[in-house]
Amino acid sequence: MKKYLLLLPFFLSSCFSTPAVTVNNICTLMDEEVSWYRSVKAAEKKYGAPAHVSLAIMYQESHFASDAKPPREKLFGIVPWFRPTTAYGFAQVTDDTWEWYQLKTGNYSADRDDFDDAVDFVGWYIVQSSKRFGIAKSDTYNQYLAYHEGHGGFKSKSYNKNPWLKKVASKVDENAQRYKRQLRQCESELNSNSIWSFF
Repeated sequence: MKKYLLLLPFFLSSCFSTPAVTVNNICTLMDEEVSWYRSVKAAEKKYGAPAHVSLAIMYQESHFASDAKPPREKLFGIVPWFRPTTAYGFAQVTDDTWEWYQLKTGNYSADRDDFDDAVDFVGWYIVQSSKRFGIAKSDTYNQYLAYHEGHGGFKSKSYNKNPWLKKVASKVDENAQRYKRQLRQCESELNSNSIWSFF
């Protein structure tokens, strides 16, 4: 889906104007962004996509920057040129894929730079990958490969031509497992916080 987004920290700095977020403990971020936690839990309930999987994918794609874009290619190795894809937003979704999501869900007002819409998309896409390829919703490694390469790429196993992508998928899986452990420790507190956000 987004083949050129390698997501190295120094590489990311030029991809978006809103600050990238470095997450060592997902509980801290969810405690600060109560509405984000509420959106993640809503998507988890709606689609059965584990919160830690969705969060790990989004972190890898944008580091939670709302207007993230892939970096521009360089003409002659120097001059900034076109971007390799139309990927944009928290979940780095291309124009065509976003239109597909809007068509299938009827959520035509959804915006890629809105966290609530972006995390809903990730949950929905995880379900599509599960239905089409039988990938468990909790299988972060293969869910990420299907997310990054798109369903056509995953079906053709295009990731086998990109060893670096498999390493990235393993990193996403490691982050997801870390988020899972952390969320277990703070879930009751976060749930309590989310109640107050309605007032």
